[in-house]
Amino acid sequence: MKDTFKHKGLRQQLVGIVKDKGITDEKVLKAIGKIPRHLFMDSSFLDHAYQDKAFPIAADQTISQPYTVAFQTELMQIKPGDNVLEIGTGSGYQTAVLCELGAKVYSIERQLELFKITSKFLPKLGYRPKKLIFGDGYKGLKEEAPYDSIIVTAGAPFVPKPLMSQLKIGGRLVIPVGDQVQTMTLFIRKGPKDFEKHEFGEFRFVPLLEDKN
Repeated sequence: MKDTFKHKGLRQQLVGIVKDKGITDEKVLKAIGKIPRHLFMDSSFLDHAYQDKAFPIAADQTISQPYTVAFQTELMQIKPGDNVLEIGTGSGYQTAVLCELGAKVYSIERQLELFKITSKFLPKLGYRPKKLIFGDGYKGLKEEAPYDSIIVTAGAPFVPKPLMSQLKIGGRLVIPVGDQVQTMTLFIRKGPKDFEKHEFGEFRFVPLLEDKN
């Protein structure tokens, strides 16, 4: 669990890359610069940890590209104390970014292997989400709703209705929608049945799987 000066230097270079690609939120950039991304990956891939690309992790999943993490996070406009739901805990890297921003994070992961690894690992780094849950992200987490923002970190073929309904008025849902290639989409809840939709170009994610039970 070492975080050396070399790692810190590589992180600052990564912050520069992400900034050059258009990320302007200083709090998001600071989180990217602080979180030891190499610890979220297998130690044999350390050389790849601070490159701006996605990388395979356990259970056929990936740790998202840092730019994608920063982009989605910036769209959420998180304030300290915000109630945030994350669909797809994965490696826990995005979860750590949300925690750094002071959000109260509820995160759902459907891959048991990943859930077990990440729920033990995050507290070791000092990141304590309000709840880490093993379950079906399509259903959201009604008992902790409404949320200031919801982030989906896997490609969704459609927008799950429960997630829309669990947003606060004024809340923001950030979700990559599509099958092979996804369009990053932001929904802002304007009223009980009124949502404003914004699209932000194409991204590639692993698919969000639905429990058929």
